[in-house]
Amino acid sequence: MLNHYETVFIATPVLSDAQMKETVQKFKDLIAGEGGQIMHEEDWGLQKLAYPIQKKSTGFYYLIEFKANPAFIRKFETEYRRDERVIRFLTFAMDKHAIEYSEKRRNKKNEPATEKTKEE
Repeated sequence: MLNHYETVFIATPVLSDAQMKETVQKFKDLIAGEGGQIMHEEDWGLQKLAYPIQKKSTGFYYLIEFKANPAFIRKFETEYRRDERVIRFLTFAMDKHAIEYSEKRRNKKNEPATEKTKEE
C-alpha cells in the first residue's frame, strides 16, 4: 500500500537554474522509479533562511507531495544526504487531515481571485 508523503528540500543558492531543475528532476525520477506517484509540486524559489546553514543565508526551496511505499522513504532520505546540492530536507507522512488541508490550499490557489465570502 502506498502512503501519502510531503517532502520539502532546500538546495544551495549557488546553483544555476539548470542545476536546480536537474536536482528536482533527480528526486522526482527517484520517486517514480520506485513506483511512487507525484501528486503535486511547488517551486518556492530562493528564500532567506531563518539561520545560516553551511555559511549560506538563502536557499532554493522545493516541495513535492507524493505517494510511495513506506520502505522507500529511508532510501529517499539517504539520497538527500548524499547530494551535496541539498542543504536541508524534511519528509513526513501525511494523515487524512493534512491531505485535506493540502488539497484545499491547492484549490484556493487555482481559483480565480473573487470577492471574499462571508464564511472567511
